Formats: sequence, structure tokens, C-alpha cells
Amino acid sequence: MADGVIYVATGADHVALACASAASLRATNPGLAADLFTDDPDVPEAGLFDRVHAVPRVHERAKLDCLPLTRFDRTLFLDSDTLVLQGFGDLFDLLARFDCAMAHDVRRASPLVQEGRDHVTPYAFPQLNSGVLLYRRSEAMWAFLEEWAARFHADPAVVRDQVILKDLLWESDLRFYVLPPEFNLRRTPMLDAWEPLDARPTVLHSHRLQDHLRVPGAARLTTLDQVVAAERAAHAAEWAAVGARPAGWPANAPLVPDGQAASGSASTD
Repeated sequence: MADGVIYVATGADHVALACASAASLRATNPGLAADLFTDDPDVPEAGLFDRVHAVPRVHERAKLDCLPLTRFDRTLFLDSDTLVLQGFGDLFDLLARFDCAMAHDVRRASPLVQEGRDHVTPYAFPQLNSGVLLYRRSEAMWAFLEEWAARFHADPAVVRDQVILKDLLWESDLRFYVLPPEFNLRRTPMLDAWEPLDARPTVLHSHRLQDHLRVPGAARLTTLDQVVAAERAAHAAEWAAVGARPAGWPANAPLVPDGQAASGSASTD
């Protein structure tokens, strides 16, 4: 098949999240195929997935093993902590020119998102977030995916796949494109600043959708409005917790220490 979406989810909790994301996909992009890779072959498809596949092996970054197993020529991989807010439009047409496309990661002023294993890159070349990954079937892309997985599995000290991804993109001649943030919306307070013609929010990607798995007593969030409220509260608390203004910020801007965001909000994938 030409175009399709894949999810990779292991464990009942993450499968439930993938199902919620797939439901939002079906509502906004009717007719677009979607597959799930999982460790539970008995997951009921319930109209959400066209096919359910077994993951080759279960580990936290199982997506690296599953990306090349897609049956689609043009694939959009979505993390399970996503909600699709509207139709993708001509998004897949990017792959007529590029091998893959991803958005910049957030917290770009942090060592976490600047980290590489083998390379120190300019600040303006941070990690890309691999939770929303558009890619096409090509010899160059499959070689890239194979090397990404091989390097990640070869170094147990690396726990985040973006570290290896950043190095490979820096080294590679692969044709890749950086998506606008509306296709991987990680900070919903941005919605307050956008004017009507600025952007069309398309994919929400928020760890707040996982808070019920990580924070004792936290309610499960299932809608954009719930995520926006939670992120606004966290955003206000984080700015309030810091107390120094870096060079280049307006005098009346919120405070941030030494160009770094404070700890406490959602970590990046």
C-alpha cells in the first residue's frame, strides 16, 4: 500500500494509549490505513487497526526494530502518546522530495536535547523528536534505519534513541526535512500565541497523556482541552520556580536560569 500510519506499543497501558490515538486518526483521516506492532497478538482491532503485527522483541525502544517492517511505501510513525487533531492533508507528499521528516525536539537549551554520542554539533542542530516520523521506502532510508538500530543496540549506555539519531543525521547525506511544530505539538501553550493564519495544529504529542501511568493518583487525560489545561498549569509553575533572566530575553519576560528550562515538566522522548 502507498500510505499508512504505524504504532508500536508494548504492554496493556501503552496499547490503550495507541488505541486512543488511532481512534483520533480514524476520526480525522478516514480511509488512511493504520497498523499496530505489539507484544499482544490478541489486541482487538475493533476497527482501529487494519493489521496487528508482533514486535520482533520487547524493549523500551522497540520502534527501532519495527520501523523497517512497515508494509507501506510512505509511512507515518506515531508514538502512542499522540492525538491527531485534523487531517494530514498533503503531508505525505513531502516524501516525493525527502527520505524522511521530523520536528525539532523541545528543551533545545538543555544538555539532554543537545546530546550526541559521537559528535558535538552547533546549538542550532539539536536532536529531532522521533515520536512523529514520516519516512519513505528507499534504499537510503532503509540503510539509515538499520544503522540507527544497530548503533543504539550496540551501546547500552545510550537510553534515548534521539542521541544516535542526531549523530546519524549530522553524518549522513540522507535527504531529511524538519517539520513545522504543528505536526508534533509538544508545548500546547504555543496555541495561545498563534494567530489564526499561523498554523493548523495537526498532531498533539504530549507526555501528559501518560501522566496517569507515571504520577500516582493522576487522572487519565484524553482530550486536547484537558492536556492544554494541564500544560498551562505546569508551564506557570515551571516559570515561577526559576529566578534568573538570560541575555537576550525582554526585561518583562518570564524568568529562566542560565538559558535552561527548570526541571519538572514533561521530559522529551
